[in-house]
Order: sequence, then C-alpha cells, then structure tokens
Amino acid sequence: MEFQPVNLALEGNLLRIDWSDGKSILYDPIQLRQHCPCATCHSERAQAAAEGKVPESSGSPVTVTAMDPAGNYAYKITFSDGHSTGLFTLALLRELGGAE
Repeated sequence: MEFQPVNLALEGNLLRIDWSDGKSILYDPIQLRQHCPCATCHSERAQAAAEGKVPESSGSPVTVTAMDPAGNYAYKITFSDGHSTGLFTLALLRELGGAE
C-alpha cells in the first residue's frame, strides 16, 4: 500500500510531511534538491559519476518555496534557486525520508 501525505508544513528550513500511516518525516531541502529526479539533474549526476566527481552545489542554502501536487502520485517542488522541473513521487519522498 502506498501512503499519502496528509499534511505539508515548513519548520524553519525543513519540510515536514505527515503521512497517512502516522509517520511524520522532516526533509532537508538540500537533500531533496540533490536528489531531484528530473532528466537534467539525473544527467548531470550521471556525467559527474562517470568522471569520478561529485556534482557541484551552488554553495548557497536552498529552500523549498512551493510544493504542488502532480496527480495523486507526486509533487512538483520549487526551490529557491529557481529549479522546479522534478516530479518527486511519493515513493521517492518516502525513500528519501528513510521510511520503509
């Protein structure tokens, strides 16, 4: 069974998602941005890995500025650096939150 978010909230710089199974998970926006599933970010990570490098970060703090549902399976997250093309599936969000 796939769990659904029942509440989204910002707590300082962290994003909190309360899930329908009772779990409440805090997400670091930097971690979310580093795991963006969009084609551009995926390609940049793959190229960096092939070259034995770590993908570069902008160096400035990243925050979540918006989070919009995409159907009933994902969220489009907009970050303070302007990036907003990744669709974060509910399964990916659970995985990034360390939930089983």
